[in-house]
Amino acid sequence: MSHSPIFQPDVRAIIDLALAEDIGTGDVTTLATVPADRSASAVMLAKAGGVLSGIEVAREVFRTVDPFVSFEPLAADGDRLSHRMEIARISGSARSILIAERTALNFVQRLSGVATSTARYAALVEGTRTRIVDTRKTTPGMRLLEKRAVMHGGGDNHRFGLADGVLIKDNHLAAVGGPTRITDAITAARAHAPHTLKIEVEVTSLDELREALDAGADIIMLDNMDTPTMAEAVAIRDAHENSPLLEASGGITEARIPEIAATGIDLISVGALTHSSPALDISLDIALT
Repeated sequence: MSHSPIFQPDVRAIIDLALAEDIGTGDVTTLATVPADRSASAVMLAKAGGVLSGIEVAREVFRTVDPFVSFEPLAADGDRLSHRMEIARISGSARSILIAERTALNFVQRLSGVATSTARYAALVEGTRTRIVDTRKTTPGMRLLEKRAVMHGGGDNHRFGLADGVLIKDNHLAAVGGPTRITDAITAARAHAPHTLKIEVEVTSLDELREALDAGADIIMLDNMDTPTMAEAVAIRDAHENSPLLEASGGITEARIPEIAATGIDLISVGALTHSSPALDISLDIALT
């Protein structure tokens, strides 16, 4: 297998793992039935409307299997797709196209599904101050690509991993214990975490919100609050000398997004973007040349 020198090593590792998983010791069907000198062309086709993500990953899949295969993207990541729209044209060895086909489609279908779902959520907050953000509820090994897909769909990324920000959640607070556990946890984070990191804390009540405000949190996550309580939380934050971002989390559905955004909340985190988005229907059709 060959690699493009300009493609990121971390993405290459994901591609190599996916190809090794699919090909194993070799594609016995293709090698047995398709002559080695047979050439073919193919078109990648959207079978449903949506938002494209992963086209560059798909190209790298084909390039990794065979650097002599030609892959011409006809749309870019983030583009809107319509039914029966051509996404890419591929030509070269028929064997190579067949061997790379499923892995390339798996990436672009999965990532376009995430981008399409994100675009649907993002459209619901247009014209407001609210941003749709993702979570760490991602497919193991696919986080980098899935978070890119969220961006392609018009969403924003929350922290990438545990090293990228302080997020003090309910289990952290339970482990801290005590009546001032929110204050104690934020104080400890200020003392020990890198000073460049934002400190976020999860709260479940307005009293906890007030404690987090007084303790100087940079971001406060409102966990599983109903919309009127969120609106009150925004008012309390706006009247406080400390003005952290407020994030709505838990129990978020598409139906609730507009009313939550109307409260003036800053962020709405949606785990479903990466853990529950259905794959977009995309096919690859081959013809002999």
